[in-house]
Amino acid sequence: MEQAAAPAAPHDPAETRLTVSSPEQMRELGRRLAKLLRAGDLVMLSGELGAGKTTLTRGLGEGMGVRGAVTSPTFVIARVHPSLGDGPPLVHVDAYRLSGGLDEMEDLDLDVSLPDSVIVVEWGEGKVEELTEDRLQVVIHRAVGDTTDEVRHVTVTGLGERWSDAALETLAA
Repeated sequence: MEQAAAPAAPHDPAETRLTVSSPEQMRELGRRLAKLLRAGDLVMLSGELGAGKTTLTRGLGEGMGVRGAVTSPTFVIARVHPSLGDGPPLVHVDAYRLSGGLDEMEDLDLDVSLPDSVIVVEWGEGKVEELTEDRLQVVIHRAVGDTTDEVRHVTVTGLGERWSDAALETLAA
């Protein structure tokens, strides 16, 4: 993985840009990101279909040491993966089929789960930002159309005080 930008100043959102060349590198990025996460963290993933959001989350689950195979929760909306150790559970949400904002998400009780869990939401833009000012946004860009290009450009942005000194640049190590 290559890092393309240095961390921002403390008063600005922390941001790191990476280039990922394979699904295994995307999983490895998830494993590295897991080392930075703790209970109460909200991670929002965005990117085109097939960009690697679930692959990244699979790596998060591996890095966090949670139970169960991390797969796309598209049809069940959310899956909870309890920790196999003393870490927080991983709540993996796919908001793709949900059209409303936080009101529609309330049925999932994410606000109740957030303090004790790491919540990862795919397709959460405009739907979960109100849960917390402190969140990590991961945007995955890939070539669209009929292509076999595996290269992804990933931008990781930490918003709020929680992420002001989180050393996001270590993700490129």
